[in-house]
Amino acid sequence: MTKLLFAVSAADHWTLSDGTEHPTGFWAEELVEPYNVFDQAGYTITFATPGGGTPVVDQASLEPDAAGGEDRSAELKKKLEELQPKLSNAAVLEDLNADDFDLLFVPGGHGPMQDLAVDERFGELVRHFVESGKVVAMVCHAPAALLPAFASGGRWLFEGYKLTGFTNIEEVQAGLASKAPWLLQDRLQEAGALFSSGEAWQPHLVVDRNLYTGQNPASSRPLAERVVSDLAAK
Repeated sequence: MTKLLFAVSAADHWTLSDGTEHPTGFWAEELVEPYNVFDQAGYTITFATPGGGTPVVDQASLEPDAAGGEDRSAELKKKLEELQPKLSNAAVLEDLNADDFDLLFVPGGHGPMQDLAVDERFGELVRHFVESGKVVAMVCHAPAALLPAFASGGRWLFEGYKLTGFTNIEEVQAGLASKAPWLLQDRLQEAGALFSSGEAWQPHLVVDRNLYTGQNPASSRPLAERVVSDLAAK
């Protein structure tokens, strides 16, 4: 049985450049769609957050315009209600060991920009997954959680990796770029990643070694399906 660590941000806000707190959390589609894919594949899924806090959904991701219509919004809300018992009993991320899992997945939303991106202990966990040859998959803003992962010599673990994530142009179009303390694409490139971007808001996946990344919410299901397909082929 494939064991998946589904690590979710526990942040409920993102501190903007002027010090104000922008309400956020995880993006609904980026949690629900991969969960459905992994669940249908028969994976054993463990939700975990920093400190074991209950993750919160970014309410903007449930608005019909963002979700893809009223019916889609209702569908996401229903699934999150079903998952609430599991989310409210999330494991303490810091207590977990990469040896107990086969792969790691992180959904986006601006939440990871607030906590996972600066979480050194999570960075260590990511390093253990990567050095063990296990799949690490992240979508949209979640690749921010790669930033605190360093090799034993102090080099950023993903220097020279080809990857993707929420692009500068998508952040501009989403209306937060001018208020952001930093932009994900910029930070990843500055750290040494070979950033790849596709058309804004369209699915775009990048696989480099055992790192799987998706650009935006539309990439959520395709990313999870690619992970499942590749693992099944091994």
